[in-house]
Amino acid sequence: MAESKGALIAKSMQKHAGRAKEKLLQNLGKVDRTLDDIFEEHLQNFNRQHQTATRLQKEFNNYIRCIRAVQTASKSLMEAITEVYESGWSGHDLLYVQAQNMEMLWQDFSHKLGDQVLIPLNTYTNQFPEVRKKIEKRGRKLVDYDGQRHSFQNLQANAAKRRDDVKITKGREQLEEAKRTYEVLNSELHDELPALYDSRVLFYVNNLETLFSAEQLFHSESSKVFSELEAITDKLAMESQRGTYKKPSIKAMPAQNGNASPANTVQRSPEAVQKLNNNVEEKRQNDDDVNENVEKKETDNQNETPKAEEVYDIPVGATLAGLPAGTLYRVRATYRYTREDCDELSFEVGDIIRVVEYDDPDEQEEGWLMGIKESTNEKGMFPANFTRPI
Repeated sequence: MAESKGALIAKSMQKHAGRAKEKLLQNLGKVDRTLDDIFEEHLQNFNRQHQTATRLQKEFNNYIRCIRAVQTASKSLMEAITEVYESGWSGHDLLYVQAQNMEMLWQDFSHKLGDQVLIPLNTYTNQFPEVRKKIEKRGRKLVDYDGQRHSFQNLQANAAKRRDDVKITKGREQLEEAKRTYEVLNSELHDELPALYDSRVLFYVNNLETLFSAEQLFHSESSKVFSELEAITDKLAMESQRGTYKKPSIKAMPAQNGNASPANTVQRSPEAVQKLNNNVEEKRQNDDDVNENVEKKETDNQNETPKAEEVYDIPVGATLAGLPAGTLYRVRATYRYTREDCDELSFEVGDIIRVVEYDDPDEQEEGWLMGIKESTNEKGMFPANFTRPI
């Protein structure tokens, strides 16, 4: 066993010495070397592809680290803002909801960058080291082939004088073996390198489109959150000028005859209560404007049922023409909502919902609407501040 291992080491050292000698003679111009211009072009393309992919991987890793640092800073900032914004101020509950929405957007954005952009990029760059090893092996086998070719040429010149056919036959076999080993690797790389180089286009198209799409969605949705936050502070500023700012009371509709009963009182979890809408943008008008609108509706004798007038305020900008029977107006979901009770409606961003009247007006809660999701015809209650009228 020791002798076998020692023999392998000696053979390996002999190969290294032979290759070093052959390279030295080639560099000195003492012997020729096998040239392959097409392979050299493939090799240049590979080196450039490997270099640019490695740089992109490095820069994107750094970008994600920065994104996650900003994500942490954003969460801390929003926590500080919710602490500063006193519970007695108008829109306090809605501000908390928007802060949670912002945190969810950051989490989703960071997750997409890591799973859908960075992981495929790592997989793409991980193939280069293996190909690099194969290229280096091909280079060694080329030196071996050139060395055997030169040795055989010398053997032929010397053996012709001595008529040593055995050595010539053995030298020819060694040359053929070295040539065959080299040509197999060379042929494989002539196929693999161009294919790898051409694959870069489709990979970068998919990878960059995913990156740009995630960026666009994050900034678009986060701008909506900040628009809502700005509206909250705008309303507080107006109420502060009038000296009327205070925390609005949120409670279920009272039961008939003043007796509370489970049948007539809608109970909500603390999480659901936090999501109740103050209708910030739709209630920016001061109390005088609201009173004028109410008086105008009464004098214009609009064709609305007393039940709808009592329970609903049709928001400004809602389209009332061409609606299906029983529909008050339509809204589009601006945030995802998952129901917490069986009588609520779940929806995704962009879903269209037809707002309808409550079967029992006593079930109406402030900040909640009854609607039918157009894609599934499901019916249920939903928070108004998660949608916009269309």
